[in-house]
Amino acid sequence: MNKYAKNALYGFLSWLIPFMSAFLFYTSEGVLSIDVFLFKSIMIVVGSVSAAFLLVSYFKKISTDYLKEGVTIGLTWLVMNLLLDLVVLIPMSGMSIPDYFTQIGIRYIVIPVMCITVGIALKNKG
Repeated sequence: MNKYAKNALYGFLSWLIPFMSAFLFYTSEGVLSIDVFLFKSIMIVVGSVSAAFLLVSYFKKISTDYLKEGVTIGLTWLVMNLLLDLVVLIPMSGMSIPDYFTQIGIRYIVIPVMCITVGIALKNKG
């Protein structure tokens, strides 16, 4: 698989894994079964851990331009996650766009931060 397809696939997985995990915490009636703050904390952890594993896997085949790759995947995954939320999550939840960005969207800034940090670390290793 070429790195562009892998970038897109991993970007999708970085959104899908937390999204699917969230269903474990909802009843069949669509009601959250745990405290909302605990739920949000769990989602941050699930998203961070899954993104970390995806980053490690992605960078295994990269041997040059680590910082450029970190910036590229960080921005790609950020845009993909935001767009997928706008298309899927916001209509499902009925949230307004401003509420979404203050409650969820702003947290996605961690995606490029993690990706760029990994790129910097690998660049500095050599």
